[in-house]
This record gives sequence, C-alpha cells and structure tokens, in this order.
Amino acid sequence: MPHSPLDGVLFFPVTPFTESGDVDLGRLAEHVSKGVDAGPGGVFIACGTGEFHALEAVEFAGVVRTAVEATGGRVPVYAGAGGSVAQAKIFARAAADAGADGLLLLPPYLVTMPQRGLVEYTREVAGATDLPLIVYNRGNARYTEDSAVEVARFPTVVGFKDGTGDVDLVARIVRAVTDALAPSGKPFQFFNGLPTAEVSQQAYRALGVTLYSSATFAFAPELALAFYEALERGDDTLVAALLRDFFHPLVRLRDTVPGYAVSLIKAGVSMEGIAAGPVRPPLIMPSAEDVETLAGIIAAGRAVIADELAAVR
Repeated sequence: MPHSPLDGVLFFPVTPFTESGDVDLGRLAEHVSKGVDAGPGGVFIACGTGEFHALEAVEFAGVVRTAVEATGGRVPVYAGAGGSVAQAKIFARAAADAGADGLLLLPPYLVTMPQRGLVEYTREVAGATDLPLIVYNRGNARYTEDSAVEVARFPTVVGFKDGTGDVDLVARIVRAVTDALAPSGKPFQFFNGLPTAEVSQQAYRALGVTLYSSATFAFAPELALAFYEALERGDDTLVAALLRDFFHPLVRLRDTVPGYAVSLIKAGVSMEGIAAGPVRPPLIMPSAEDVETLAGIIAAGRAVIADELAAVR
C-alpha cells in the first residue's frame, strides 16, 4: 500500500498469549479483524499496547504478518521497531518482509544519549527499509526542536508522536518542523501518544495535533469512536460526559499499578469476548477487583452513549 496520510482513530491491538505464554496468532487475527471492522484509520501492531518489549524477532514477524492478513488492505498497518539499534533494524526489516505499511520507532533500550546519538539512531533505523517511519518522542528518546527538524527531513520519516506530555516543547516542535518542511511541501503528521490519549487530546488538538493513539479502541471501539466524532464536530457536552464517566475513571484505575496501561487493555479485550490471555513479565494482570472496576467503568461509558442516542431520537 503506497504511503498516504493517516486519519481517524488509530487502533493499537494487544498481542494475545496462550495460558502457557505463547503468542496466539489465531486470537490475534480475530482481534485485529474485529477491530478493523469497527472502522479505525490505521492499525499499529506490536507497539506499546502490543507488548513489543516482550517479543522476539520470529514472534514479532508472525504477529505483523497476521495483522497484515487480517486487515486485508482495508487500512494501513504500522509495526513497532525499537530497542538496540541492531534489534530495531532487524525488526524493521522483518516488518517490511511481513507486509507492514510503516513503522513506529520506539526508544532505544535503557541508555541515555546526546541528541546527536538520537538522530543517528533514527537515521540508521529509518534507512533500514523504505517504509515510512513515525518517530516516538518518549522515555529516553526525547527530541529537541533542532533534532526533531533534522529527523523530519529524513526521506522516510513522515510523523512525530509525542508521549511526554510536555505541551510547551511539543508546541515549539510542531511549529519548527512545520515551518522547516513548508518549502519542500513534504507531508508530515503529528500524533498524541500519551497513555489514554483521549484525556489530553483537547490540549493537543489546540496545538494542531489532531491524531492520537486509542488503546480504548482495542476493547471498546464504540466509545473511542464516539469520543473522536464528538471532538470532530465540537460536541463539548458529549466530550465532557465521556471524560467524566469513562476516560477519567479509567485513568485513575490505570495509575494505581505500573503497567496497567497495557494489562487493563488486555483484560478489557478478554472481557469483550476475545481471550487475549495474560501479559508477559514484568507486567502483571489486573486483580479480580480491578477487573470488576473496569467492567463498571465500561458500562458507565456505554450508558453515556445510550443516553446520547436516546436524546437524538
């Protein structure tokens, strides 16, 4: 699929595992197919929500291939690549061989680095394939205005995703990159990559960052789509209701245990009918009490949508 700008709600699937800990490609195909049927703008497979950190290269290739097949060309499929520069290049090439349409560059493993090193890391991974690549500004991979402009000029780099929440710096990066690329006319997109991005999207939208990751889409696509559509049409009342009754309670629960940003999503997928299995260490699954709380939060979100539909009728 030729590169084209992304649009709409971006779907970040989980990676299902069997109870013995193996990747469950059958469940993954079902999960991706069901998600794409709901109407996202793209699939981001084997990224943070998909436990990229816990996959080895053969597993990763199978996961990406399965997602590409399940998507069937209906929307673009981007795959994660990151870790050491050697690993990132291996995963990037594996994603290309498996039919992915693009890459999301995850941070280098562990090390702190000068900006020159981060730029060179990005250059090497971006040059490993011809796939369009989105850089992810988070963790130890934090770009400055200058380094963001430099990597944005790389031929295959097509986007900048922020997971830091530093809106001051992001505002300056958006302006600097946009101005730097304007003479060439190169298409470039910006993404909000914070966990449960809906909670911060009104602020990012004001900066011109209209695209965002939706982990919620993996288990409750109708809530993710309702929120996105309410933002698009300026329905502040519905946005506020979904934030108050669903997204803010979800964030409060997410913040009680490190790693719940992934494992709560996996629990939600299982709750909705696709057995996604456990997470791999060092993450842990939610307690039974927290799963019950999650079910109540989902029900409250759906009640907001039901009330909205009733009001329309």
